[in-house]
Amino acid sequence: MLADTGPLYAAIDPDDQYHSRAQRELRELAQDGFTVLLAYPTLLETYTLVRYRLGHATARSWAGEITAGTVLINPTVEDYGMALTKVIAYPDQAITLFDGVLAVLAERFSHPVWTYDYHFDVMRLPVWRG
Repeated sequence: MLADTGPLYAAIDPDDQYHSRAQRELRELAQDGFTVLLAYPTLLETYTLVRYRLGHATARSWAGEITAGTVLINPTVEDYGMALTKVIAYPDQAITLFDGVLAVLAERFSHPVWTYDYHFDVMRLPVWRG
């Protein structure tokens, strides 16, 4: 399972509209024995959101917890190029390069993306939403 920023952030922010859902899904993933793969760009994006919205101490704590419970993967140079091509292919969508990279990794590893973002549906990728 590849994690997107949305559920990761929602799980840590009690004021996020998806907080309860993300917490429930984290428990479900653990119970079902799923390994969560976390791409470094997603780690960076989520850490930045946590840092600026919830503070440095929360971000530091979150980073320690998340890296202990996930498998970190580093996209290749080719993955970044393919992600840019993928994003450009959807000019009518606000797909970020972070999402493009995650989409390319999902295709390469044949894993669904844990997300609340409809852009992965637009890109016709398998998603997991609990």
